[in-house]
Amino acid sequence: MLISKKEVEVRYAETDQMGVVYHANYLVWMELGRTQLIKDLGFSYAAMESDGIISPVIDLQVSYKKPLRYGETALVKTWVEQYDGLRVIYGYEIVRPDGEVSVNATSSHVCVKKDSFRPISIRKHYPEWHKAYEDAKKKVE
Repeated sequence: MLISKKEVEVRYAETDQMGVVYHANYLVWMELGRTQLIKDLGFSYAAMESDGIISPVIDLQVSYKKPLRYGETALVKTWVEQYDGLRVIYGYEIVRPDGEVSVNATSSHVCVKKDSFRPISIRKHYPEWHKAYEDAKKKVE
């Protein structure tokens, strides 16, 4: 299983009145992690979009554990939790500088044609991505 890593420095604008990272900003960091994972696999989400294919989020599960604060650096770990040729579930762990987990999450995605939002098979339309996702996904024991 490939686990991609992306460091994110917490900016002041990402914090709320309590001085902690506002909850929605973790979703942006998850997107950074997903994009890094795709790069680490040798692909480009932008290239897929130029083909007229997009990958919307269809489900999101987030568990907030411990806050991050301005000036700290978060480590976003991302992997392919599940993949079946059509749907991808990415797993995330966002870690604090002290090594404690700040957030555990998953996001589910499908690929669709941008103009019609009709789903496509990754297996059929992007066989190289399909193989990379099959090789990188979490192994069921």
